[in-house]
Amino acid sequence: MPIVRLTKHFEIEMAHALKGYDGACKFIHGHSYKLEITIKGEVINDASSPKNGMLMDFKDLKKIVKTHIIDIYDHALVFQENYDAEIEELLARKDQKIVYMPTPPTCEHLVVTFAELVKKYLPNHITLHSAKLYETATSFGEWYESDQI
Repeated sequence: MPIVRLTKHFEIEMAHALKGYDGACKFIHGHSYKLEITIKGEVINDASSPKNGMLMDFKDLKKIVKTHIIDIYDHALVFQENYDAEIEELLARKDQKIVYMPTPPTCEHLVVTFAELVKKYLPNHITLHSAKLYETATSFGEWYESDQI
């Protein structure tokens, strides 16, 4: 069977701040992120399967991304762990959705985090080919499986 790639687009509204950064991104600010997930594998060739002729049902890919990325990061404020105890305490009292990462929440680290999450939940016959995260309409980070060591 042929090897094909499928891509699905997602949107995430998210805010972050880069502690110690020497520019405006040190301040809390938000982005309308766009995420592209591309999977790769052999098309299912099994007439008894309801997924015959598919690599993966788009709704199944959507469920993985929604459950493990969108539901966690959408409309969240993302900080690196131990960002600022005073700010963290204040925001927690205001019932804010905060996500902590072990790394700075840059576009680079976010796209790697999202790629690793998707890879973890894909069926065995499918690989993650790439992840692309647009932070703005003209700026994005990319992760490719072929680049990984």
